[in-house]
Amino acid sequence: MTTQLTYKLEVFQTEDAFKKGAAEFIIAIAEKSIAAKGRFTLSLSGGQTPENLYKLMAQPTYTERMPWKNTFIFWGDERFVPSDDKQNNANMAKTLLLDHIDIPSININPIPVDLEPVKAAEKYESIIKKFFGKDTPRFDLIFLGLGENGHTASLFPGSDVVFENMRLVREVYVAEQNMFRITMTPLLINKAHNIIFLVEGENKAEILKTVLSGPQQPDKFPAQIIKAEDGNLYWFIDKKAAALLPAYIEQQRVEER
Repeated sequence: MTTQLTYKLEVFQTEDAFKKGAAEFIIAIAEKSIAAKGRFTLSLSGGQTPENLYKLMAQPTYTERMPWKNTFIFWGDERFVPSDDKQNNANMAKTLLLDHIDIPSININPIPVDLEPVKAAEKYESIIKKFFGKDTPRFDLIFLGLGENGHTASLFPGSDVVFENMRLVREVYVAEQNMFRITMTPLLINKAHNIIFLVEGENKAEILKTVLSGPQQPDKFPAQIIKAEDGNLYWFIDKKAAALLPAYIEQQRVEER
């Protein structure tokens, strides 16, 4: 049985097109969200792939178009390291993007790392619930990455967090990294209006093929648990990551005829 996912796939031929495509996507969703309800809720991701996107979004061409004052920033997961550590996702975004734009500090909601992991997860969940009030927490846009082992956010293979059905935010200990991490759970992520995976590089080609075209095994490949329940799921990938996807291979064959 093959994976049955409803998603929109876009393959970019160059790194420049990849990051510009993602930047334009953010602006479009932001404008649509603000027009509808006066604000835009954005959950950022960590990892190497978003770095160039953050640098681009910090440029005047994009900062002048982006409605930052009505944008509210959250994070999908965080390594449990000090807030000024280079491995801290919020610190990375702060250094590359947030320090260079005109956004009210009250609009920025990093995951706390000054408490015990369990308490930090509980606090972040309460922050999210308080922000959305009586409404079901539904982010306008959540960014995710894809690890070579099939993890996304801090949903790692074999972790019970992958199948969490009560909590919106959980702590998780990652043995191979010898560290705790805090993560949004699928229960929260899958409620988003828009979810977008950013994936690039030939080292991601095999796992991308497995996640999108292989059997449904979310315990082994947690990214498969991400399915927009009442929204849109997007995969933005570069041509190197797309190299093993059956649909992309067939498209290349057609274009070469």
